[in-house]
Amino acid sequence: MPIPASLNKNLRLPVICAPMFIVSNPDLVIAQCKSGVIGSFPALNARPKDLLDDWLIRIKAELAADPNAAPFAVNQIIHPSNERLEHDMALCVKHEVPLIITSLSAPTAIVPHVHRYGGKVFHDVISVRHAEKALEAGVDGLILVCAGAGGHAGTLSPFALVGEIRKFYDGPIALSGAITNGCAILSAQALGADFAYIGTRFIATREANAVEAYKQAIVDSAAKDVVYTPYFTGVHGNYLSKSILAAGLDPANLPVKDKTAMSFGSAGDAKAWKDIWGAGQGVGTIGEVMPTAELVARLHEEYRAAREQLLVAGY
Repeated sequence: MPIPASLNKNLRLPVICAPMFIVSNPDLVIAQCKSGVIGSFPALNARPKDLLDDWLIRIKAELAADPNAAPFAVNQIIHPSNERLEHDMALCVKHEVPLIITSLSAPTAIVPHVHRYGGKVFHDVISVRHAEKALEAGVDGLILVCAGAGGHAGTLSPFALVGEIRKFYDGPIALSGAITNGCAILSAQALGADFAYIGTRFIATREANAVEAYKQAIVDSAAKDVVYTPYFTGVHGNYLSKSILAAGLDPANLPVKDKTAMSFGSAGDAKAWKDIWGAGQGVGTIGEVMPTAELVARLHEEYRAAREQLLVAGY
């Protein structure tokens, strides 16, 4: 399905940059959008909560001053642990954020407010059942968080999940899961997705709000170094084993937590996302830390080359 016109403005690549807890900040979002991809950040990254208004004012102003900038998005976590949801959504409505990305529970109460000003809502899903619930809530697009994605990822292969959802849904789909280069972006489209949803690759950028050790760990790691566990937040996610070891824990012997215990705080003395670093299985293809603009330019060249190579091969 064609990308909605409101989100297709100035897109250099069919990419939505995933909102990453702590890592995604205004500097990164602005650099992403000015490079021609949709930048995003979790509303919870603006702390204290009143800072969110300042962030939205700054992002909107800097993007408005650049006629070639792509749209931006804000992620909202719909969970009882997020006591800021009503406050943060009110600000997003006030500033008419073009795209709201919702996670966990279906955004039934959010969709009408966003649609009222002409915005779009995309929802994270890891299964067909979650997709059906999101569509019942009236979302405008689905984000398929498949095996290998960083952070709170699912376990299904993109070949399976995209195919099953396309049997009953022809709207916009963003696909997530170890997408780190232009070839993978093209592959996402070939599978039937409209966007590639990229997170981990942008941790290793100059603008990302991550300590240098985290960025270097992304560069130094491989897929075998990624651990899938619910221990740190109560919901299954992918994390770098090096950060788990540094916290004095054994990646191979972590207790199990029920998702009702979900927390954006800590597990013992080690805080999820701050000390325990999220990452997807694509880390083994990331070779350096670089400015966001250079990264997007490289992704574009890789994407173009991959497409031309297929055409030359006659496929």
